[in-house]
Amino acid sequence: MKRTGIFVGSFDPFTIGHDSVVRRALALFDHLVIGVGVNQNKRYMLTADERVDAIRSLYRDEPRISVEQYSDLTVDFAKRLGAQFVVKGVRSVRDFEFEREQADINRRLTGIETIVLFAEPGLDSISSTVVRELTHFGHDCRSFLPKGAEF
Repeated sequence: MKRTGIFVGSFDPFTIGHDSVVRRALALFDHLVIGVGVNQNKRYMLTADERVDAIRSLYRDEPRISVEQYSDLTVDFAKRLGAQFVVKGVRSVRDFEFEREQADINRRLTGIETIVLFAEPGLDSISSTVVRELTHFGHDCRSFLPKGAEF
């Protein structure tokens, strides 16, 4: 049976922390789908198409990764793709508590399990929110983005 996991987020923008989770999750799955979430009530720095295109470009040489846009519940997206697992990156206790609650609800609704990968040392303070804010104020944030990222 092919093991498929999904790694979801807004990825606005996709950071080195996200890249770390993707690269580590590849060791666990035959196929990893990066799901770019779209929420009509949220303002984004990059359009959904820009985010999808940039992430696809980043992993263009990795056939086990695909990138898809979605706007429904994560578990519904997972079921539609035939994924058995949701992969989540956790940077802090606050992240852990939020993800623990989500994992419980997702498992109750669908039986889909959540795999938690903790942030690598030194990456736990990097977030898309920080990158957006620093970019807004004119700071160079390339060190927070994966090498070769085109954001």
